[in-house]
Amino acid sequence: MKYSEKFNEIFERSVNDYHKLDDVDAMLADPYEPGTIEYFLYKKNWIDAVQWHLEDIIRNPSIDPVEALEIKRRIDRSNQERTDLVEMIDSYFMDLFSNVKQQSGATINTETPAWAIDRLSILALKIYHMRAEAERKDASEEHIAACAKKYQTLLTQKEDLSLAIDQLLTDIESGRKYMKFYKQMKMYNDPALNPVLYQGGKKS
Repeated sequence: MKYSEKFNEIFERSVNDYHKLDDVDAMLADPYEPGTIEYFLYKKNWIDAVQWHLEDIIRNPSIDPVEALEIKRRIDRSNQERTDLVEMIDSYFMDLFSNVKQQSGATINTETPAWAIDRLSILALKIYHMRAEAERKDASEEHIAACAKKYQTLLTQKEDLSLAIDQLLTDIESGRKYMKFYKQMKMYNDPALNPVLYQGGKKS
């Protein structure tokens, strides 16, 4: 099985499992063995699914401002958890390929495997929701036609991205490329690095 086939299978399972409940507060019931790459990929996509729907909710023009602020903070926490998981997935690949001998002239990629896989996870959600829009019974013909066209484009994008991820991982596996990743080091969530937080809310 190609790398991307496994990734897409896990993401589609997670997306479908989430929408059986369709609840941002539903408990994650990861079906994979804790600590495995499958477990982390499923968890990653579940976080993406919850955040997708939180982003929908917060755009309700009649939302209570207090609730909106709490959701915004929840999205911030989710973003940090998502970033941590992506870095954990990259660590897995660093380990997996740690004994690969680099070929002469091996090159580095502009993004790590896990950040490309992150885009594949989001794409699984886009495909699910665009298909739903293309199948709506209460929408106009124009809306359905436009969404059906976008849906096909997303499927092509999935095919291309899956191929690119397989090529990248195969190149790393063979030593034609090498992995190197830098942690995001996001500052706004760190009380030691965000001036608003370490100054106790005072304006700088």
